Amino acid sequence: MTKISKSDQEWKQNLTEEQYKIARKKGTERPFTGKYYTCSKKGTYLCSCCGNPLFSSDTKYDSGSGWPSFYEPMSIQSIDTRFDGSFGMRRVEVTCKKCDAHLGHVFEDGPDPTGLRYCINSISLNLKEDNGKTN
Repeated sequence: MTKISKSDQEWKQNLTEEQYKIARKKGTERPFTGKYYTCSKKGTYLCSCCGNPLFSSDTKYDSGSGWPSFYEPMSIQSIDTRFDGSFGMRRVEVTCKKCDAHLGHVFEDGPDPTGLRYCINSISLNLKEDNGKTN
């Protein structure tokens, strides 16, 4: 996978203000507000910054958390994880492996078969539906 490297100014020019704030500056959208939280369409969730395939709708579930949740990524090569101690919390941040966009966090309270809950910001995703439509 070829890593994407852009300057902060290039990201600002290519993303909406909200995308930039969340995906590049590690923000978080308010719970229960993201466009994919209740989405049940079938397809592949792509990184909204670079188009990297991240999650399948087949692994999406309603965690009740307020954000789209998945129990596993498309591939372990699609994402990176790292410790996040911000705000005095001990969490594991999830980023896009291709462009380092902040996606959300992963927690160990998810369903079988993995026991993981990838809690992801909708603004960091684009859904490519199985019918080919991207929204």
